[in-house]
Amino acid sequence: MLPQMMSPQKANFEWCHVLDDESKYHTLLRNPARRRMIEILGAQEKIGFKELKETLGMGVGTVYYHLDMLSSYLSQDSQRKYRLNDKGRLLYKSLKDGGRPPSRLELSETFSHRLIRWLFLAPVFSKTIHPLRTLPFALFILLFGAFGSALASSQSLLLFYSPFTNYQFEATSFLYLFNWISLFFFSDLVCWAAFKRVGGDLQLFVCIGIASLPIALFPYLFMFLSYDLARYLLLLLVVWTVMLLSSAYSFSKGLRLDRAIVLSIFVLYLNVGILFALGRLV
Repeated sequence: MLPQMMSPQKANFEWCHVLDDESKYHTLLRNPARRRMIEILGAQEKIGFKELKETLGMGVGTVYYHLDMLSSYLSQDSQRKYRLNDKGRLLYKSLKDGGRPPSRLELSETFSHRLIRWLFLAPVFSKTIHPLRTLPFALFILLFGAFGSALASSQSLLLFYSPFTNYQFEATSFLYLFNWISLFFFSDLVCWAAFKRVGGDLQLFVCIGIASLPIALFPYLFMFLSYDLARYLLLLLVVWTVMLLSSAYSFSKGLRLDRAIVLSIFVLYLNVGILFALGRLV
């Protein structure tokens, strides 16, 4: 049975429905990785995650992220291979017909956009696609924070600090590292259980190490500031750390930023809840 031909009016209506509006069209296709992904799926009909990752030459988290962004245009078969659905095939047809967003729609990077990118350290996290190269940097930040915590005799409580500690230098340093390594394992477990994201573990570890930067800086500031001033400064550093953890989850596990922020806030509330249960909140 031959497929029924679609009238131009119906095709135009369905195409407008697929894209919703011009800005969504631009957002989806302005990224070269997503255009390449649509082209691969359109040409090969269906493809597995591992093969798609190798074809694109990208990290696990990056591929997951773009698949998530294109989720409305994809489907999976019983073998969990990806394919374009009806909306996706229309998107692919647009690309073949030269439907790339016109250059006049490409937004220039404003100062505010650049500021937000640097607040989330997006240019730094983007380098973690090669985690072995950035691992020394992440380890340095973790060791820097552990040394500072012990030097200031300030006990690490993950995102918070106790201004005094009864532990020796080595124990205080170890406790700092233990907290952040525990966060890595916890985050990996939650990403698997809640979002079915597997792989990219080394990149996640590197990203979490980088995300600990604000907390790593605090002990050094604490040594030169009054306790009251340092306490308020810590609140700002905690907020920045939550932002960086969001970037860490987004880049390493491919979570959309809205989901990554929810996970980061959950970590914050869990941290506060544990401290409250232990009677460590003052």
